Amino acid sequence: MKTVSTKLRVAALGLSAGALGLGLAPGDTAPLATPAAAQAATTDLDRVVTALRSISTMKADFVQTDRNGQSLRGVMTLKRPGKIRFDYGKNADFLVISNGKSLYVIDYEVAQVERWPIGNSPLGALFDPDKDVKRFGKLMPTSSKDVISVQVRDPKKPEFGMITLIFVKNAAAPGGLQLAYWVALDAQNNRTRVELSNQRYGVAVADSTFTFKDPRRTARRPG
Repeated sequence: MKTVSTKLRVAALGLSAGALGLGLAPGDTAPLATPAAAQAATTDLDRVVTALRSISTMKADFVQTDRNGQSLRGVMTLKRPGKIRFDYGKNADFLVISNGKSLYVIDYEVAQVERWPIGNSPLGALFDPDKDVKRFGKLMPTSSKDVISVQVRDPKKPEFGMITLIFVKNAAAPGGLQLAYWVALDAQNNRTRVELSNQRYGVAVADSTFTFKDPRRTARRPG
């Protein structure tokens, strides 16, 4: 059985995994030596911002893998602005939800809830692309012209962690880019890789999806 602290780190999704792949190395960037290269980088960052802002709602299956190779599966539901849910299934004893203001990790096994302001999570880059991606994002090198990688972190607030977002060009996705996976790193160097599949856009999502029953008041997990 996982310890509570380990389980909460795993459930927080933003926080553990193997290599970034695609030839990327955390913290490394390719020098943009020419004005043309700098312009291309700016254009790609603008495309990423447009793609994220173009997602009104989204559902996707996900596989979350920590640095030890342990994986969890579930369904991610996103609704702008600022709402997200990572559901690990009815048999899971934890849940991760953002209601647009705060990110919650709910542990039903020990009746515990942890909360962070959205801006304090690497996942904030999914919620506020204007602020995070455009201001704090930098383009990372990839091995394919059809793949765009953006690393997002605030150098003045290293305690908030870092997230690297990987997009694949796809004309059918909002803004022409499909979010394929991300790798998040927290201040304790815990990494998580979250791979998405079966992305569905523009689906109906009720606001009640982003609410939860507080386990400190009831021991039963919502269905």
